[in-house]
Amino acid sequence: MAEGEDVAMSGLKSPLSQSHETWKEGMERNQSQVDVLQEKLKEIKACIHGSEEDSKKELEVLWQRVRTTNTLLTYLKSKARIMAIPHLAHTSCGIKKLDGVGLVDKDGIPLSGWSRNVDLSLFDGKDEEESWIGISRHQGSLDEQDAVYIGEMLNSVQMVTDVMEALVKRVLLAESETTIEKEKVSLGQEEIMRKSAQLENLSMKLEEMESFALGTNSILNDMRQRVADLVEETTRQRERAAENEEELCRVKQEFVSLKSYVSSLITVRETLLSSEKQFQTIKKLFER
Repeated sequence: MAEGEDVAMSGLKSPLSQSHETWKEGMERNQSQVDVLQEKLKEIKACIHGSEEDSKKELEVLWQRVRTTNTLLTYLKSKARIMAIPHLAHTSCGIKKLDGVGLVDKDGIPLSGWSRNVDLSLFDGKDEEESWIGISRHQGSLDEQDAVYIGEMLNSVQMVTDVMEALVKRVLLAESETTIEKEKVSLGQEEIMRKSAQLENLSMKLEEMESFALGTNSILNDMRQRVADLVEETTRQRERAAENEEELCRVKQEFVSLKSYVSSLITVRETLLSSEKQFQTIKKLFER
């Protein structure tokens, strides 16, 4: 009985010792993991502390950029308000009117030489950039990143300003072209009125020509009738001429016959006269 209990106790001690060793090894592993985690926690705390400093700096940079952007937007708003008023927009764009030339821009180019497009490659905003950077320095610190950012923003603002000035020029060009087109339309309307008057005159002349043509047609009809009458009369006269010619032939024949008869009578008379002379001569001879 006692031996059985010893065997049972020894059987229990063996798993317990194994469990103790396993637990001890697990604790050692956990301790090493805790040490590693503590090291990582220290690193994370250091990173967080550095990140807080970086975040503060980044926040300051962002706030500086917000202030600069707000200033630029305020400038754009004021520029847009100015551009909405024609005479102020002209002054802001450097556009003025010269006697004998008309409108010219800030470079002295006349209205006829203005371009409708904006060539952004010609933009050089160094002067504007320096002035705006000076304004930003009054508002706070300015590092290299801010300078690059502000330079990009200034280029964008200047491009927007150039576009607004180009739009002002395009409006002036459109107004000038509209005025020219209105003048052309006015001239066209005057020309249309002249052409309409000419058409009315031509219409009246055409009506007169139509009435004249009607009168001429009546005259032509009368002339046709007269020509027909003349043709008929000529035909009758030809018939009469033929009849007269036949009568003339008969008269000629009768005249020839009469001439022959007269010739014979003359011959007879001459014969009689000669005979009478002979008779007288004979008579005188007998009287002697």
